[in-house]
Parts: sequence; C-alpha cells; structure tokens
Amino acid sequence: MAGSTLATGRRTLARLLAALLSLALAACVSPPPLRGTGNLGVVIERASGSVQIVDNTHEQALARVQGLGDLSHASVVFSADARYAYVFGRDGAISKVDLLTARLVQRVEQASNSIGGAISSDGRVIAAQNYSPGGVKLFDADSLALLASVPAAAGANGQPSRVVGLADLPGKRFAYALFDADEIDVLDASTPTAPKIQRFAHIGKQPYDGLASGDGRYFIAGLYGEDGLALLDSWHADAGVRRILAGYGRGRQTLPVYKMPHLRGWSIAGDYAFLPAIGQHEVLVADNRSWAQVATVPVLGQPVFVMAEPGGRRVWVNFAFPDNDKVQVIDVPTRQVIKTLQPGRAILHMEFTPRGDAVWLSSRDDNKLLVIDTTTLTVRRTLPALEPSGIFFSSRASRMGM
Repeated sequence: MAGSTLATGRRTLARLLAALLSLALAACVSPPPLRGTGNLGVVIERASGSVQIVDNTHEQALARVQGLGDLSHASVVFSADARYAYVFGRDGAISKVDLLTARLVQRVEQASNSIGGAISSDGRVIAAQNYSPGGVKLFDADSLALLASVPAAAGANGQPSRVVGLADLPGKRFAYALFDADEIDVLDASTPTAPKIQRFAHIGKQPYDGLASGDGRYFIAGLYGEDGLALLDSWHADAGVRRILAGYGRGRQTLPVYKMPHLRGWSIAGDYAFLPAIGQHEVLVADNRSWAQVATVPVLGQPVFVMAEPGGRRVWVNFAFPDNDKVQVIDVPTRQVIKTLQPGRAILHMEFTPRGDAVWLSSRDDNKLLVIDTTTLTVRRTLPALEPSGIFFSSRASRMGM
C-alpha cells in the first residue's frame, strides 16, 4: 500500500515537473513579434558583399545579411508580397533574401557578368540581364529554377550583345536594350518556358540604359553613341521606335563622362519628364506626352540620378566625380535649383520613403547613410554602413518599371 502511494506521488511530481518545464521552454522560444514588410528595405554594402535590412519608419538598421558575392554594381527587386528581396550581383548571381528572418534563402550563379534584373507583373518570374554571355534568363520566383534562356542578337564583333535597361511592363512582359546590337527587344513571358520576342532594330547607337514609365506604357533607351534617346510606345508597338530629344548637345563640346547617367533614376513630375544629359552639366526637361524638349536646367556637374519626390514638386540630382559629394534640389514649377547640399563623400544613390517625407542617401566614402527631411532639407539621422551604394525600399514591390 505504501509503495503504491509512493509511486503515485512520483508520477504526479513527474507530471508537474514536465508541465513546468514545458512552460519554461515556451517562454524561452516564444516567437518574435509579428511585423509587416511595407516599411523595410535593403542597402547594398558593395565592398563586403552584404546588405543591410533597414526600417524606414523608425530610421534604423535591423540586420546584416552576408555572403552575396560581388555587389560592385548591384540592383534589387522585391517579391509581390514584399517579403523577399532579389539581389542581382555584378558576378551574375541572384540572391534571394528573406526580409523577416534576415536570411539568405538561396543564391544562384547564372552568368559571369551581369548588371541587374526585374520581376514580372504577376510576381512569378525573375528576369536577369547579362553582359556575359549576353542575353536574358528567366527564373521561377519561388525556387529560382531556370525557366528559359533567351539569347541576344550579335553585335558588330559577332558576339552576343550585352543587355541593359531591363524593365518590367504590364502583361508579364519585359523590355530591354542591346548595347552592342543597337536594338530594343520586348519579351513576353506569359509562357515563361517558351517566351516570345519582338525585336526593334536600328534604334540608335549604343543604347546604354533603359527605363519604363510608371504606367508601363513607354520604354526609353538612352543612347551613348549619339545625342538623343529612343522611345517605344508599348500601346502602339507596331509603330516602332522613334527618336526623341535628338541633338540636345549639338554644337557644344561634350565633357568627359566619368560615370554613366542612370536612366532608371529619371523622373516624371507633373506634366514633364526630367532626364540626365550625357556629357553636359544639365538636366533635360521634356513634355511627357509629346516628348519634345521644353527646357534644360543647369546643374553643377554631370548628373547621375535625377529623381522626383513622390509628390512630384521637387527633383533631386546627384553627380559623377568630382562633384559626387553634392546633391542639388530642383523646384519643378520654376525649373530652378533651390538648394545645394553637401551631405557626404561619394553620394551614390537616393531613395525616397513611400510617401516622400524623407530621402535616404548613401555616402560610400564616409561609410554612412543619411536620412534627409524633404520639407526642411536638413539631416534627420545618420546610420553607419559599410561602403553603401544602392538603397531599395520594399514599396517598389507595387510599382512597375522598377
């Protein structure tokens, strides 16, 4: 009888200890607080092959993800749900980063030299543009499995052309330019394992970059080999490509080009488009329907990015060396520079918060990020970063042409 009572007591004690242990373990491994991704972003740290995940509401760094390879010329797109960032490295790799867990989910080496990519309008297909071996490759956004490899037309040297300016268009399409073949192509990825290509040849000499308008209607390629740009109206593609802003530098000496302008950093503000001029210290202003040039805005150096605030009232410009420690702000109604900032050395990129209350700048040579209030034009916060370059916020997930 005594033995039975003792055994019962031991079992009761064991159950009590097990319950207490379960409670203790539950307390130790409680899940992290739930959060969304709408105010997150990534900052490229080019020298260390890493990215910082940042919160642009609280203006703070959350984590660093390493092991992404050569990020000397990197760009980023986001999954449709804004949880994942796809980082395109110069070494041809695509890295899929989970913003919530701060983890490198997958990395695929798909080329030897690449400068960017895009994601389809339905969020299911990743497209990578390649310098070497040239062409475009399509991947499943979930698994990064290869879906198709699309060769590029050959240039004058007989080799496949380098691909530049890849941008997404409505209807699961992509547009891009062929630098060595003087061509613009539109790729239809409705059936991503068997994409269709529409080619537009002889569009101008050496298209070096490209961009899509925010509504996805227009694709514009800048021309390095001549003054002007090439425009495709995707609503009327059968009309072909036409030249716009031809001869904007005619009759003037072209200055040395220390860094190519980035058309992906162009702007539409109000009724006008603002674009960087190659080899000139000015920003071009064009009517955004006729695409006729209506003005130029003199600036202090060769513009690289020309970016409008989300509200469209002002346009911000950064510059190539030796003026890359400065940023100028243009007032759109008057088309005048209203402020020159000197926030740090080597300002490589700018990114506005989704509604434009602040702009983040990367200062590579000062190893810092700056958050500038767009109302007061003063610095609100600085954050450390390892030789930062590109800044990309997840709000891009819901925008075309990014």
